[in-house]
Amino acid sequence: MRVKVAVMAAAIVAGCGPQVPDSGAGVGFNDYNSYVRGAQPAPQTPAPTAGFDPAAASAAIDRASGVTPAPAPAAPAPVAGVSTDDRPRGNAPAGIQETTSEMGYAANGTVSDEQDFQAVSARETIESDKARIERNRAQYQVDQPTALPQRSGDSGPNIVQFALSTSHPPGTQMYARSKMGFTNPDRACAKFPSPDLAQEAFLAAGGPEKDRKGLDPDGDGYACAWDPLPFRTALK
Repeated sequence: MRVKVAVMAAAIVAGCGPQVPDSGAGVGFNDYNSYVRGAQPAPQTPAPTAGFDPAAASAAIDRASGVTPAPAPAAPAPVAGVSTDDRPRGNAPAGIQETTSEMGYAANGTVSDEQDFQAVSARETIESDKARIERNRAQYQVDQPTALPQRSGDSGPNIVQFALSTSHPPGTQMYARSKMGFTNPDRACAKFPSPDLAQEAFLAAGGPEKDRKGLDPDGDGYACAWDPLPFRTALK
């Protein structure tokens, strides 16, 4: 009877304890809690999912192609006596102060604030604007046109008038010239800084009928390289 009671008590104790799998399941000689801890997978930390970094991609391409990356630009040296903590707008150079007006100067040499609405409205009124307009109107003057001044004395031959009085092209002989040329035309024309001045001297010396200065050896009435065509074209 005692033996049966002992066997039943042992069976009850065994039924209340945890079920231990056999050694074939991999427990071996360790306890059940160790087995459970070993069977569970270790928690894994998910890899950070960062966005696309252009700088990192560019650096990777440079490393793959063997290109040495350019060094980063050095920060500007601080200016003595000037704080770089609060820089002006637009990333202006240090030392330039912000103003509320456009770049203009008043009569006393200071920066004008005529473009600052608050500053102007604080000192100007409708009455002061009206008075200023009246002062400006009182100082307004209208200059009356006058007659053009007349040239005094003889101004010499008019090459424009001469050009419009002719119609033949340069090189066409219109006036008789002596075949015995005592003057070199190239040297004679080199004395004048422009063909217009040479033509004026040619007409003043009796041209186009006479060529006393040797400026028109072909007899076309045009001294040196002077051409009347531009004056004729301007008239059209």
